[in-house]
Amino acid sequence: MSATAAGLLQAGLLLLALAVGYRPLGDHMARVFSTGKHWRVEKAVYRVGRVDPDAQQHWKTYASSVLGFSAVSVVLLFLVQRLQSLLPFDFDRGPVPVGVAFNTAISFVTNTNWQSYLPEKVMGHTVQMVGLTVQNFVSAAVGLAVAIALVRGFTRAGTDRIGNFWVDLVRGTVRVLLPLAFISAVLLVALGVVMSLKSGVDVTNPDGSAGRIALAPAASQEAIKELGTNGGGIFNANSAHPLENPNGWTNLVEIYLILVIPVSLTRTFGTLVGNRRQGYVLLSVMGVIWAAMLTVIWWAESHPNGPAALLAGAGMEGKEQRFGIAGSALFANATTGTSTGAVNSMHDSFSGLGGGGTMLNMLFGEMTPGGVGTGLYSVLIMAVIAMFLAGLMVGRTPEYLGKKLGRREVTCAAIAMLAMPVVVLVGAGAALLLPSTPGALNNPGAHGLSEILYAYASASNNNGSAFAGITVTSDWFQITLGLCMLFGRFIPILAVLCLAGSLAAQKKVPETAGTLPTTGPLFATMLGGTVVLVAALTFIPALALGPIAEALA
Repeated sequence: MSATAAGLLQAGLLLLALAVGYRPLGDHMARVFSTGKHWRVEKAVYRVGRVDPDAQQHWKTYASSVLGFSAVSVVLLFLVQRLQSLLPFDFDRGPVPVGVAFNTAISFVTNTNWQSYLPEKVMGHTVQMVGLTVQNFVSAAVGLAVAIALVRGFTRAGTDRIGNFWVDLVRGTVRVLLPLAFISAVLLVALGVVMSLKSGVDVTNPDGSAGRIALAPAASQEAIKELGTNGGGIFNANSAHPLENPNGWTNLVEIYLILVIPVSLTRTFGTLVGNRRQGYVLLSVMGVIWAAMLTVIWWAESHPNGPAALLAGAGMEGKEQRFGIAGSALFANATTGTSTGAVNSMHDSFSGLGGGGTMLNMLFGEMTPGGVGTGLYSVLIMAVIAMFLAGLMVGRTPEYLGKKLGRREVTCAAIAMLAMPVVVLVGAGAALLLPSTPGALNNPGAHGLSEILYAYASASNNNGSAFAGITVTSDWFQITLGLCMLFGRFIPILAVLCLAGSLAAQKKVPETAGTLPTTGPLFATMLGGTVVLVAALTFIPALALGPIAEALA
């Protein structure tokens, strides 16, 4: 079988698996967040936290709960890292340095999982399991809760309540993420992913010298890092490491885990708003852009322009032989089209066009299909913007799902939309002005600019992947990238929750002859065009100096 045919078979199996899981998982999540029944274990959690699970929250209270929970999580995760020497399974690795602990605490709480350290040498197993893995669950559950709160804004009328954050957080963790992660971890172990509490195993190298292979409880973290669109790695080589991702089957399973919840959330959305065609429209836009970017990345890596790659017949630098071009392109497209950031190949080694494709996926706002919850609320924000633009063209007040989109609603959507570009461009621009920045780059010229732009795009979009050709261990990068993670995560969340509260307070307006249908190809085209147009107008000048210039060189 040719490499192309094998790649198409992988893509076909992936799409088939997503189609099979789409309806049951999407409907399950709709039931989880709409039922009034509480499980016993959930009631126990509410009693400990002194939470009334039947109380509904105003959007400001909901937002305060999100911010408060996240702030406490940052402090606790920072302390766990700094106190590592007092914990079991620390392997004498000592306290995590202050700058690294600060950056990592923010990174994992914001669902970014950006790593500026060597996990095998810096983090013990207790910090990995009690600190990082716990945040992999709850940070994903926070994004899921915010998305559901926005959906309630569309479905409720004449109320100032959008749900209970604590209930949404617990249900997302207990009923969605935990069972799926458990099943996925068992499957990964069966397929060869390591699961061990040992620090490593001593071996004899081929040259006769003594060596040591690091071990870790990788399968459990691998499952939730992909399922929760978290990213990061328990080993420094991430999902390119043979103990995290040993073969083609585990590679396909991990890509599936990255995509399954964001894709299925469009079904959840359609079910909750009472019109599943609304969800199909969002899915179609996500799918078309995802497929287009996969084509670009796959083609670029199969048709390289470097002399060494041309002689080799493909751009295999930085890629694992066991995955090849197709498996690497599939993974890269999935991880940057969501807010995952796990990698099975080094994006820094991709061609100018291929690396630019992964960067553009993030600069779209990561809504193709986006992260757990974040993808859904991001694409709904763009739907509001698209309807606003349509209203301007026909001279009437725009409506979406029976709700008027006035000044307040459009302002909230605009803030959510513009927060990421501002943070990316300001952060990258400031880094370029630093005299010390050239010393942090492994490459000059256009590729060096791409490395800086990619780093700030990854942090601001809470992605966490890296070009890996830039050294970000200085205090400047630790602090500024940490701030980008915070602003890129919480400014859109606050704007989304404000929008949810404003929509929930409105009464439903009936459809008229002038109402633009939002379940057909016209709206899908408008929505897709808005996503592409916003990214193009915002980032093409910067991309032209980086990956586009490199691709044309």
